Amino acid sequence: MSAQVSRQGSAESRLKDLGIQLPAPPTPFGTYVEALQTGNLLFLSGMLPVVNHKPKYLGRLGKELDTEAGRDAAYTAALSALAAARAYLGSLDRVTRVVRLGVFMATSGEFYDQPRVADAVSDLFKDIFGIEKASVRLVIGVASLPLGMPIELEVIFEVAE
Repeated sequence: MSAQVSRQGSAESRLKDLGIQLPAPPTPFGTYVEALQTGNLLFLSGMLPVVNHKPKYLGRLGKELDTEAGRDAAYTAALSALAAARAYLGSLDRVTRVVRLGVFMATSGEFYDQPRVADAVSDLFKDIFGIEKASVRLVIGVASLPLGMPIELEVIFEVAE
């Protein structure tokens, strides 16, 4: 999922260089907005691993799903996060830093590979925005997540006005 690309150029050009097509921006499953900007911070609602407003994965890591499925679910949720940010901002080139990444995982009590799952998102963001814009990160296992999905991302971007 991670590829070596030139760190030169914009986030939008890096997406093209990597051959990544972003999905349509996600739509809410409830009464909330997907993105909200205050000052120079863009907060995204919890991003889930959905395709066409349907869960791509259901279950818990370490029970119904393995680490690789978790990584793909996290990557899928990250693509939705990028699509939501682009839809709100008009271009990912307005992102000046990835401030915080929270990766919440529904897990069995015996699953301990959370950092490897979360790296699927961190690596994608590094490839798109560059290592110099890397975020702080919180990785946590929980009992359940919305609609039975295994991953939910919290993302905060700093953006240019």
